[in-house]
Amino acid sequence: MQTLNFPSPVESITFEGHSFFLKRDDFVHPDFSGNKARKFYYYLQNEFPNINKIVSNGSAQSNAMYSLSVLAKIKGWKFEYFVDHIADYLKEYPHGNYKAAVDNGMKITEQAGIVPDTFPKDVLFIEEGGRQKEAEYGVKLLAEEILQWKTENDMKVLNIFLPSGTGTTALFLQKHLHSDNVYTTPCVGDEKYLKRQFLELERDEYIHPVILSLEKKHHFGKLYKENYKIWLKLQQQTGVEFDLLYDPLGWRVLLEHPEVFTSPTLYIHQGGVLGNESMLPRYERKYKDIL
Repeated sequence: MQTLNFPSPVESITFEGHSFFLKRDDFVHPDFSGNKARKFYYYLQNEFPNINKIVSNGSAQSNAMYSLSVLAKIKGWKFEYFVDHIADYLKEYPHGNYKAAVDNGMKITEQAGIVPDTFPKDVLFIEEGGRQKEAEYGVKLLAEEILQWKTENDMKVLNIFLPSGTGTTALFLQKHLHSDNVYTTPCVGDEKYLKRQFLELERDEYIHPVILSLEKKHHFGKLYKENYKIWLKLQQQTGVEFDLLYDPLGWRVLLEHPEVFTSPTLYIHQGGVLGNESMLPRYERKYKDIL
C-alpha cells in the first residue's frame, strides 16, 4: 500500500458567492481515504497479532464497509460484513462500494441483530460506521493538521463544517480543536439521534459540535431534487466531485446558516465518492429534466 497523504491539502474555492477552504481528505489515498481513513487509522498503524478477522455491519453500499475491506486486505485478515438486506439488483449487477468490497475478499451475510460478544477472541468487531473510541486516534491527527495549517496562515479563528453519519469525526474534531467551532448536520437521523451518538462516546456536552439542520425533515438515502441540483452546481462551480449521499445535504445546510461565515470556513471533504457509482444513475433516471 502506498503511503497515506498526510497532511491532506487545503484548497480555496468559491461556491454560490461564498469563499471557502476545502480540506481534501479525499486525496489521502485512492482506496483508503476520507473520514474512514481517519477513523480506522488506529488499526492500520498498530499491530494486532491475535486478530485474524474483522466483523462489522451496516448497509450494503456503505463507505465504511469498503474501507474495512481495504484494511482487512492490507492486514491479511478475513472480513465478514452483516447487512439486513441486499437488493436483488445489487446481487445481480454488483457495483459501487459493494462490488469493490467483494472484490477485496469480503464475505457478506444477510442477518439482522448480530451480538458482538459472541464472536471468538481472534475477531475484531468494529461498530457500524466506525463509531468507537479508537477513531479518536486518527481524527486527532486531522485536528492537528488543521491547527498547523491555521497557524501557518495566521488565522485567529476558524469555523469547520462537515456532514455527519454517526458524528464520530465531528465529535473528536471538536474535542481536539478547542477554541474553533465545529459545525455539523445529521444525515442519517435527526438532531436527537446525532446527540445520542455524541453521548455514546463523550458525556461532556461542552465539547460536542454545534448541530445545524434544515427545517424540513430529511430522510437518509432518499433522492431529493435539491440534493442533485446542488451536487451538480458544486461540480460546475468548483470542479470538485463530492459524495452524493452526505455532501449535498451538508452544503445545503451550510448555505442556509450564514452565521457560520462570520469567520473563515473550512469544509472537510470526507471522500466516499466511490458510492456515487450507485447513487448517480438513480438520480439521473429520476431527474432527467435537470441535465
